Amino acid sequence: MKRREALKALSGMALIGPHFSLNQRRSKGMKKEIKTDKAPKAIGPYSQAIEANGFIFASGQIAIDPQTGELKMGSVEEQTRLVLNNMKAVLEAGGSSFDKVVKCSVFLQDMDDFSKMNAVYGEFFKPPYPARAAVQVARLPKDVKVEIEAIAVK
Repeated sequence: MKRREALKALSGMALIGPHFSLNQRRSKGMKKEIKTDKAPKAIGPYSQAIEANGFIFASGQIAIDPQTGELKMGSVEEQTRLVLNNMKAVLEAGGSSFDKVVKCSVFLQDMDDFSKMNAVYGEFFKPPYPARAAVQVARLPKDVKVEIEAIAVK
């Protein structure tokens, strides 16, 4: 019983055991789409964010102006600021905030831009900072310089 309770506490999920049917584990309320007009619309078969089991899983944001739908190809600092403002709108639409972010993934076109991105990132996140990975990738959507995704507690 202790193991089951520990798993429940760690995952925030309903107990999974022989007395819970598959239908109960896949209940309709376990996954909810989050949408807002204050952030760019999804440009493919994905959601801006999904709420599941008390967490918000925010899709990667790139430097698209939510008002015009246009890509903003400025400096990495300008792109990061727009990305994080878009992320803020998505998190708020889901009932969360930067203070509740537990994990971020940062994807950079060029790791030489890390310190510039990091300076802007520090304007949005305060201690205790979320866990984070930052990696250079071969290519990003629409050839932007930065993309950031986040996981937050609701």
